[in-house]
Amino acid sequence: MQTTVPMLTYEDVGAAAEWLCRVFGFRETGERYSDDEGRVTHAEVSFGEDGLVMLGFAGPDYRGPKRHAEECEQARRWLDNPYAVDGVLVHVEGLDEHHARVTEGGGEILRGIDDEPFGRLYTAADPEGHRWMFFEAKS
Repeated sequence: MQTTVPMLTYEDVGAAAEWLCRVFGFRETGERYSDDEGRVTHAEVSFGEDGLVMLGFAGPDYRGPKRHAEECEQARRWLDNPYAVDGVLVHVEGLDEHHARVTEGGGEILRGIDDEPFGRLYTAADPEGHRWMFFEAKS
């Protein structure tokens, strides 16, 4: 088991898990938990061998980053950049292919592929506005 597990809150956990699997290439692992109304309140997705991310529901008053920015000028300003703000870094092999998959799947590309001295990376947002940086180390 990995020693640190990111936990992200979503307005619609079930839809988020399905989207992350379909577009970003995660796979759903573990059990889903639902409340009495049938709303998914917890799901787990993984990337690679140990890339677990937990997805949760904090309650009906929660707003994801995208919706929060639509309703709040200050949030709009702090999200007005192409970088991962409180995001998740995911190591991938075949960054170009992954970028194409995300683009074709409707992912919002915030920053295209950049070549850096340490490797290559790009930043994308999921439908609720959580930011994900995908990175491929130099070989």
